Amino acid sequence: MGKVAVDEETRKASQQLADEMRRIINRLAVVRPSAEELARAAEAAASFADRLDAMPQRTRSWEVSEAGLLPRDFIAYSPVSGRSNPMSPPVQLRVVPGKNDAAGEHRIEGDVTFGPAYEGPPGHVHGGLVAAMFDELLGFAQLNPGFTAYLHVNYRKPTPLNTPLHLVAWVESVNGRKRMVRGECYAGDVLLTDAEGLFIAPRDDEDYLARLGQQQ
Repeated sequence: MGKVAVDEETRKASQQLADEMRRIINRLAVVRPSAEELARAAEAAASFADRLDAMPQRTRSWEVSEAGLLPRDFIAYSPVSGRSNPMSPPVQLRVVPGKNDAAGEHRIEGDVTFGPAYEGPPGHVHGGLVAAMFDELLGFAQLNPGFTAYLHVNYRKPTPLNTPLHLVAWVESVNGRKRMVRGECYAGDVLLTDAEGLFIAPRDDEDYLARLGQQQ
């Protein structure tokens, strides 16, 4: 399965557009314009949407990344961590290698700040979005394809909006196709939430990737 290259200029432009759209979404959650201002904004938005409708679409719905993560397009446009998806906060994740990465000693670290568009209880992040964040974080920690079979989140303290959060996750154990993964979310030194998840690897990763390719 070959890679589909995306040039850096296009990637940066895509992320810049998503950042501006994300800024609009967050402002819409807090501003209270007049009906006249809303109508003007809706007209401008409709014109922009028409421009997007006229543009060519991607020809493939996914592609495999350099790290073997599944898939790059999913990462770029994920509603949780996609830098190019304006729905995403976004959660920014990175791999931190261990002394023996082949033995699964790596961990995943990340950062996210949830803006007002993600509010649940006043001043705090919606709990469902916290769960989605952990699903993404723990799934990413596998560094391989794997489906969520079980996810449990401990909400120890409310997760505040507009606050830098630090994330960490690691693979706790592997038993055949089953991977138990754990993660934590902090604000400074304060543990806000933690989670554990059971993920199931496909029976045959290569066949799974091939079947995805046949769906295009």
